[in-house]
Amino acid sequence: MRFLPRAVVAAALFAPAIASAQVGPIVGDWYGTLDTPRGKLPVVFHIKPDGSATLDSPRQMVKGMAASATLADGKMTLTLSAAPVGFEGTVSADGQAVQGEWSQGGAVLPLTISRAAPVVNRPQTPKPPFPYRAEEVSYRNPASGLKLAATLTLPEGPGPFPAVVLISGSGTQDRDETIFDHKPFLVIADALTRKGVAVLRVDDRGAGGSDKGDPATAGIPAFATDVAAGVAFLRARGDIDPARIGLIGHSEGGQIAPLVAAEDPRIAFLVLMAAPGVDGTALLLAQNRALFIANGLPADQVEIMMKNRAEWFQAARDAQDVDDGRARLNAVLDRQGLPATSPQRAQVLALSSAAGHYMLNARPADALAKVKVPVLAIGGSKDLQVDAKTNLAAIRAALAGDADVTVKELPGLNHLFQTADTGLVVEYGQIEETIAPVALATIIDWTVAHAARK
Repeated sequence: MRFLPRAVVAAALFAPAIASAQVGPIVGDWYGTLDTPRGKLPVVFHIKPDGSATLDSPRQMVKGMAASATLADGKMTLTLSAAPVGFEGTVSADGQAVQGEWSQGGAVLPLTISRAAPVVNRPQTPKPPFPYRAEEVSYRNPASGLKLAATLTLPEGPGPFPAVVLISGSGTQDRDETIFDHKPFLVIADALTRKGVAVLRVDDRGAGGSDKGDPATAGIPAFATDVAAGVAFLRARGDIDPARIGLIGHSEGGQIAPLVAAEDPRIAFLVLMAAPGVDGTALLLAQNRALFIANGLPADQVEIMMKNRAEWFQAARDAQDVDDGRARLNAVLDRQGLPATSPQRAQVLALSSAAGHYMLNARPADALAKVKVPVLAIGGSKDLQVDAKTNLAAIRAALAGDADVTVKELPGLNHLFQTADTGLVVEYGQIEETIAPVALATIIDWTVAHAARK
């Protein structure tokens, strides 16, 4: 049994919330942890004054599942709007906790929720005082006009210093690339700045202090111009050496970095962390298969799901524009028998967007082949999102004309470069380690050595 199953998650995200009255004493945020057959699963309830509510499952990277809440005779009830899943419990005398049961698909699990957010241990998160300076900065991307907000950490002294720009993976992420309370970019920035390298870490469009812009135009090419704007900002500063500015990209960020370097020969070096090397459609197919298998799905079910996805990806990849993509995808979904009202249909149709079309047609090798600066490419052997062996081999092949290339597969590490058991996303938040020491040392030592060269 899955908690929460994908079908429930998908349906709940698209369902309307039904409001209930008289919920004043339970309005606010509530935190709990389900002890499921597959491990501990944190849940968060957000209850509004009108009785509408949402449920988050942080470990499944899902937020905002629509629900409704009631309070009667000291009992709280919260029910998902799209499925027979819910919680009922008795509110404590002080109103700070609710003890009850979670019901789902015939299963009943004990669950206690409280107003106190759980404390997570992230021992690698840097804490002040720091032996370096940190400046809150902002600049505009001239290509889009958007303001980007960032933190620039600078070693002590006058400089000029070598510098790097950190580039996050897919999705709207803050400057620390925060995920499950881990802050990998903060950890990397701290380590590099202590070693004499300035670091610019930037809020993505729509995150933190950065402008959101038009989502319809947002995608890898647009994000590459954001990175170029960050490089230009650094070059304009007197305390940064313009000849020693490099890029460190994680996941999708590792696809963006070569695009920037291919257009800007002054970029000094690249570090590619779990970066795609194979074409976009092949990457997504491999990612889906790996995740299905790791989740324990039967082989016959995996093959059916992969066949369906291959048809989706081909339809969206070959489309001429967004409208053509939607038409092609709707035809495929009709043939596969997916109901027109299914929430999954809306999710699949998102592949027809400009960003989806670019992703499916992406050829990372094209930009990599133009790169002639030193490159470090690393991947974790337990990465289920960007398979290390396949993608590192493709990166190495694409960089055949580059004289200074280091490629390393790091055993036992996942997509975030944590020491992992299965590599599944559900583990990311369970692991206290933000980034394995071997991965951090590999990045820092290589970067410091190459940043020192003139």
